[in-house]
Amino acid sequence: MKKFLSNYKSTIILLVAIIVGAIIGIIFQEKATVLSPFGDIFLNLLLIIVVPLIFLTITTSIAKMKSPKRLGKIIVTIFVIFILTSIVAVIIGFVSTSFVKLVDPEDGEKIRASLETNTTNEETEESAEEDLTIADRTVSLLTVDDFYKLLSKENIIALLIFSIIFGIAINMTGEKAKPFVDLLESANKIVENVVKIIMYYAPIGLGCYFASLVGSFGASIAVGYLKTFVYYIIVAVLFYFIMYTLYSFIAGGKKGVVTFWKNALPPTITSLATCSSAATIPVNIESSKKMGVPDDIAETTIPLGTSFHKDGSIIGSVFKIMFLVCLFGTSLSTSGDVLGVIGIALLANLLVTAVPIGGGTISEMLIITMMGYPVAALPILTMIATIIDPPATMLNVVGDTVSSMMVTRVVEGKDWNKEDKSENQENKI
Repeated sequence: MKKFLSNYKSTIILLVAIIVGAIIGIIFQEKATVLSPFGDIFLNLLLIIVVPLIFLTITTSIAKMKSPKRLGKIIVTIFVIFILTSIVAVIIGFVSTSFVKLVDPEDGEKIRASLETNTTNEETEESAEEDLTIADRTVSLLTVDDFYKLLSKENIIALLIFSIIFGIAINMTGEKAKPFVDLLESANKIVENVVKIIMYYAPIGLGCYFASLVGSFGASIAVGYLKTFVYYIIVAVLFYFIMYTLYSFIAGGKKGVVTFWKNALPPTITSLATCSSAATIPVNIESSKKMGVPDDIAETTIPLGTSFHKDGSIIGSVFKIMFLVCLFGTSLSTSGDVLGVIGIALLANLLVTAVPIGGGTISEMLIITMMGYPVAALPILTMIATIIDPPATMLNVVGDTVSSMMVTRVVEGKDWNKEDKSENQENKI
């Protein structure tokens, strides 16, 4: 028991803080939002460290890879696993929503009548304009037109791409780049210590953030979306336990399953409390390493997964599409219709950034325009995105964790987790 408490002391403290925060939110409801600034401080501290953390971890990991073959194998494996697991997620999302009507016919008629009343010619023109600018917006997500813009958390994907290119360039330079690599390593260690300092405030920050979240969320949820919320929770919980157990078994057998669930709680808790994949990067990287994932794989897979791999968001996109399908009575009678829904959900997910506010609107507009629905339906999708945000973020984050294990299985071989790492874990703790 003493060893258990020692190993899980920080996790237990975070859990207690979350539970206390939830109780405060339930009791005081909207009044609990007075604690929001204390939670925002913690979230802001995590977000300001995200940019240097992503740049240094990815660049340093790639630069230190002595074998170009290993570098190529890791990057290719990461994206293959991301694609395969994303396809699994979108199929599960579609199958799970096919058996339930997310909107009752009577409610659907009222909502459609409201949409028809509020839809004007001006909105239609704006929809067409949005449709024309989606390609430009996609380009702006992938690249920026000035270097300083890479330093903003709003341009996480562009930063990821630049970090990969920069790391490859350092790797190609060879021994001449060694002094710079040493500098990057030192900076990386400093950033890791900054994260440790920030995490001392985690129990207070997460407790206050969750109290505010529960308080405002419980009071504002609309009855019409309750079915979607409850059903998404059920699907998310089943996906979390069943699929991630399966993935960890594929990665490392029975030992992989035990190791995964032994270390999956910290990123799960942090993601539920902050609703931000980016803010969970430091915790997620550390948890992956404790699972036995090599540093270069953990420090590459997790940041990349934050923007390019989102199980929860993909399932959420399917829920949004199927909500509108039920609302507007759209037919999905052919295989082409079904493939269209799956394809749109996957594409919309690629345009969701790691920051909790901002990227979702673009993906929702993509869903609306590609499905041919009126732009007035945008608030409906925004509401759905809001109510499913915590469980969706949880799946996004933990999906990256287990993906790092599967990448390690491919790169290191089937015996990657045979070495006993318990001593190293105790030393880290």
